[in-house]
Amino acid sequence: DYVKSLGMSTISGHYGMDIVEKSWPQTCDEAKLLGQEYVTVPWLNENYYKTLDDLKKTCDTINKAAEVAKSKGLKTAYHNHAFEFKQVDGQVIFDVMLAELDPKLVSMEMDIFWVVNAGQDPLQIFEKYPKRFQQWHVKDMDKSDRNRNADVGTGSIDYKKIFAAAKKSGMKHFYIE
Repeated sequence: DYVKSLGMSTISGHYGMDIVEKSWPQTCDEAKLLGQEYVTVPWLNENYYKTLDDLKKTCDTINKAAEVAKSKGLKTAYHNHAFEFKQVDGQVIFDVMLAELDPKLVSMEMDIFWVVNAGQDPLQIFEKYPKRFQQWHVKDMDKSDRNRNADVGTGSIDYKKIFAAAKKSGMKHFYIE
C-alpha cells in the first residue's frame, strides 16, 4: 500500500533458487499481493551450473517454477551477471540457458553492465535472441575501471545505441541503478 501511495509499483522481485526450491508457491502468492508482474531469479550459485547436466537440471527447475508462477498470474524471468558468459563442459552457460529455458515461460532480465563487463555486446545478443529480454537492468560502467558502476550516461556504455534496439530485444521495463 505504501508503494502505491507514492504512485509507484513493484514490477519485479528477485528470488533465489533456495526460494524456488523450498517455498515457491507461497512466494508467488506474496509477489502477487505486492502487485508484482515478474518473479525473477537473480543469481545461481556454482553448484547449479558445475556441469552441463547440473545447468540443464537448474533450467528445468526454473521452467517448472515458471509454470507455477504462470498459474498464479505471474511471469518468470532470469537476471544475468558476468559468469553466465563462461563455459561449462565446452558450452557458454548463457547460450545453454537461453536454449533450455522455455521462452513461453521464462524471459530474461538483461543486466547490461554485466553483459558488457563480460566482454559481450548486448546488441549482438538481441540479434541472436530477439524478443527474449523483457526487462533490462540499466547501469553504466566507469570509464577507467570496468568493474565499477557509473551514473548512467557518464560511463562507457553506449545506451543510445542500446535503447534503439529496445523493440528487437522485447524490452517492456527497464530499471536504472
